[in-house]
Amino acid sequence: MRRRLSRLGMVALLPAIALAASGCGGEGAPGEPAAGGEGAGFPVEIEHAYGTTRIEASPERVVTVGLTDHDALIALGVVPVGVTDWYGERENALWPWAREALGGAEPPEVVGDARELNLERIAALRPDLILGLYAAVDAEQYGRLSRIAPTVVQPADHPDDYGIPWQELTITAGRAVGREERARELVAEVEARIARARAEHPELDGASGLIATVYQGIYVYGPDVANGRLLRALGIRIPDEVDRLIDRGADPTGTRLSLERADLLDVDVLVWLDATRGEGPLANPLYRRLDVHREGREVLLDSGGRLGGASFVSVLSIPYLLDELVPMLAAAADGDPATPVPAE
Repeated sequence: MRRRLSRLGMVALLPAIALAASGCGGEGAPGEPAAGGEGAGFPVEIEHAYGTTRIEASPERVVTVGLTDHDALIALGVVPVGVTDWYGERENALWPWAREALGGAEPPEVVGDARELNLERIAALRPDLILGLYAAVDAEQYGRLSRIAPTVVQPADHPDDYGIPWQELTITAGRAVGREERARELVAEVEARIARARAEHPELDGASGLIATVYQGIYVYGPDVANGRLLRALGIRIPDEVDRLIDRGADPTGTRLSLERADLLDVDVLVWLDATRGEGPLANPLYRRLDVHREGREVLLDSGGRLGGASFVSVLSIPYLLDELVPMLAAAADGDPATPVPAE
């Protein structure tokens, strides 16, 4: 049975920082028809959790019901007419990286959030394609959406509904709108930026690291979610002892730790999401005597802040994290309490 993650699972932390419009802009302004040979090659068929969807012609009105799908489309120069809100009450559900890439184009209308979609509003936008790749669309929702327009939802070959890697999401979205070649170029550009960041920060290569949040005690994310994958791409490894605690059949996102196992947080760099210094687990004596705390190897982020939002990890948001979060990780990983860790 496929899992539907809670919002906690979706707010899987680490990197995401947006490509500037020059880096992710595509061959033309957002919303313009694809240039050159792009847009050709229809019809296309795309497999997903509920079968195969056939797209007959290049879509002109796209609605996204996945939480980061619109980032990929905007990076490709395609502005959706409708989008789904993640969280954070951002105007038009656009975070800074997407708004920057949008430029002067007409922003999309919000048609729902992670908990509920407004099917009447979606239908009123007259879409010719609905995308829900980073989503947990169930079979009933898929049936209703597909009666409105051809619908492509989350793939079936990941253990979690929100398990699609940003690369696969970008390329699948590109294929759906006739811009697969450009999508592959964008993926290669961002992967090259990640490789450069790793080379520029050898102190992170081989370092142990975790992303944790305060949820029923302490919740740590595993290596197979968006934030964990980015850590690995930067050379940071999740300790084997933590990895072995993850029951991938029950919760592939991560695992909860009791305060009695706070010792597992004693890593080279620890990113806390929505934790407050001196409160909750961070105030516990068991935690406060760990080297990760005493040596200042912690990075604290707010999920409602820019870097916390970037942690959803999209082709647009990763460059923001590379520019801003990676230096924070490097400052924390040096183990010198005198080194200030920049705040978000």
